[in-house]
Amino acid sequence: MIDPALTWQQACEALSSDDYDAAYQILEAAYNEAARPARARLALYLVSLSSLYGDSGSEDMRRGLTEARTLDASLRADPLYLALSAELDARTRGPDAQPPRPEAQHALDALSRYHAACALSLGEQPEAALQVAPPAPELPVHLRWRLRSWQADAEEQLGHSEDAVALYGEAAHLALGINKAVMWQEQSALLLQLGRTDEAGAVLERARPLYGKPLPEEDTLHLASWHYLQAQFEMHQNELDTALASIQEAARLEASQNEASYGVALVWGQILTSWGQPEEALPLFEQALTRAEDEDRPYALHELGVALLDLDRPVDAREKLEAVLGASDYPFLAEVLADVAECDYRLGRLQEAQQEAEQALAQGATIPASLVLGSVALDYYHLDDALEHYQRVIREAAPGSRDWITGQQMAADVMAQQGFPDPAAAYAHAQQALEHTEASDDWFGTLQDHLTKAETLMGAGKGRTLN
Repeated sequence: MIDPALTWQQACEALSSDDYDAAYQILEAAYNEAARPARARLALYLVSLSSLYGDSGSEDMRRGLTEARTLDASLRADPLYLALSAELDARTRGPDAQPPRPEAQHALDALSRYHAACALSLGEQPEAALQVAPPAPELPVHLRWRLRSWQADAEEQLGHSEDAVALYGEAAHLALGINKAVMWQEQSALLLQLGRTDEAGAVLERARPLYGKPLPEEDTLHLASWHYLQAQFEMHQNELDTALASIQEAARLEASQNEASYGVALVWGQILTSWGQPEEALPLFEQALTRAEDEDRPYALHELGVALLDLDRPVDAREKLEAVLGASDYPFLAEVLADVAECDYRLGRLQEAQQEAEQALAQGATIPASLVLGSVALDYYHLDDALEHYQRVIREAAPGSRDWITGQQMAADVMAQQGFPDPAAAYAHAQQALEHTEASDDWFGTLQDHLTKAETLMGAGKGRTLN
């Protein structure tokens, strides 16, 4: 006589070492020999196994649930059946799905509560998912890292990024093989968003050796994701050559699976923009916009707007940026407003540009707003105000960044227009800017002139020249 609970335990032992084939064989062999009520329960365990394949397992889940209730109609009220049905519904309909019935959410069985938590997370009810989730030790080993992953996803939805980082780390610790790499990659993606670049790079370095050679086809897109994240890390480190090679490898791996993602196109465009190639970046941002889901469109539109602005197409840029302003939940609306101000400045609308830049500054877009305000102040010949704005840019921007260099250049130039009231400060700004300005740049000669004049004035004031 077949005991479904014992059979499930045997299947879980196989799954604890990621042996899916053995688990299927154990369950299917028992299913073929079992009497009708036991077969119905085994059908539910097979549905639980199919759920591990994510969306690609949905059709098998649907067939298994139909089979289970056909074999035993009373299962329609069973907590595991209800939880698995809710998970399938949430995979299909997302936030429009019905939440799991209370019998599933409050079941004594940890497996039922696990699938109920999955359903709630997929249905974008993260708080409920966290409340329903069972303690990890009550679950089979193969579900413990998955539980941590679902909990991390729920914490992310709630904006609890630090908790999510820790949970992805726990998931990676509990997972095996490629799943460990995937969890580390989820953690690194979040670390990159939080600006913890060095930590993200260290996590990616641990994940890379887990990809086998030759690479199994089913792992190709996971490796593409690794290269995509590595490209972002290298871009943040200003290693643009290696970042470009990494994102191109990500695109190659995706293409080998007939995939083309929004994220790869967007990051490729960002790398080219960082390299000062907005014209080459433009078609990539357009591809990203075409591929983007609704929640990603503002990011692609913003990048597209900035690229058009870099190409001195302020009318086209403003059209894209205005579309982003309509997305109230976009986290960089202040920066978008500063970019709109830059568009209006270039179109000669100084009053509108100043108002928009002041709003952007008040909302926290300090660097781009200050650059616009500096430009407007210069056009009005308000040199003291212009200098204040550029000095703010220098204080806030990362040393050596494009904005920091611009701030140094403009501060030196404004002081020159003022007649070098503080030649030592003018000298310092010009010197800092020259260290990051190519000899072929139009600014190079201007900055050298400022440096020489400031040095002369300093020497005259002190009775000696600088060493």
